[in-house]
Amino acid sequence: MLRRFWRIFRLLALLSIVVAAIAVVLVTRGEESPGIHLMIATALGAGLTVLLGTALMTLVFLSSRSGHDEEATPHIHQDNEDE
Repeated sequence: MLRRFWRIFRLLALLSIVVAAIAVVLVTRGEESPGIHLMIATALGAGLTVLLGTALMTLVFLSSRSGHDEEATPHIHQDNEDE
């Protein structure tokens, strides 16, 4: 599972870089002379936000597929089967 996560994470890192580049381009088009600090903050903010969100969602889906959710809450699944 860990190998699968890192394979997906590499693709998501590439997506994050693309989103950060698009954000910087949009900021530079909006202002005449944006400072370097604004561009760095925009790139880091957009890129890391996308990376964190997609990494957490990937972990949720991989955890669900691997069966770890059922192991963590066996009493909930037993109650549902009894009804």
